[in-house]
Amino acid sequence: MVSSHHKKCHPEPVEGLKNKFSIGIFLTLILGIALILLSIVVGKNELFLILNGNLGSIGDFIFTYATYIGDGIIWVPVGIWVLMYHRQKWVLLFSLIIISTAFVNMGKYVLLPEEPRPYAAIENKTAIHTVSGVDIHTIYSFPSGHTTTAFSVYLLLLLLTDSSVLLVVGLLLAAMAGYSRIYLAQHFPLDVGAGMITAVIAVLISKYLQEKIRNKK
Repeated sequence: MVSSHHKKCHPEPVEGLKNKFSIGIFLTLILGIALILLSIVVGKNELFLILNGNLGSIGDFIFTYATYIGDGIIWVPVGIWVLMYHRQKWVLLFSLIIISTAFVNMGKYVLLPEEPRPYAAIENKTAIHTVSGVDIHTIYSFPSGHTTTAFSVYLLLLLLTDSSVLLVVGLLLAAMAGYSRIYLAQHFPLDVGAGMITAVIAVLISKYLQEKIRNKK
């Protein structure tokens, strides 16, 4: 009886938070699909120019730093945290890093190799807002790796924690990282939407692998 009660009070994070995780997956998919559909309806270049609009010095400052949320280095503190407090989920962690990275590289170097980024694809450079001090990349546009990383981390943390705040705050931070790629003229909204969907696929595959390992044990 004590053992049963203990399990009810302290459920396994991956099992106990299916609802929050499902909501996070749903919201991420909605955002990703919306960006892809809008890119088709409005136009890839046109939607970029709308969302790339100048938000002034405050916008420049915020999104110059928000983009680091999706930098690959973010896996270092996240990985340390997972291995310290959720060591049994190491398969989930490492498979997510490997799979998400593989999918992004497949898109950039195999599916659409050397796909031009906004600054190379749009002829009227004066219409593009750029931020001083930010190096503008010109190729390997699809999908956005920063967006994939930001949303992969968001969904991973949502799966492993019991924080209600993370569902909203984590989504906001990941979305800021994704939007920063458009604001800094590094990616099209289409690339960002694809990055979100890539993150969802990668985390679901990684979750499946983690559960397969656990069931075998």
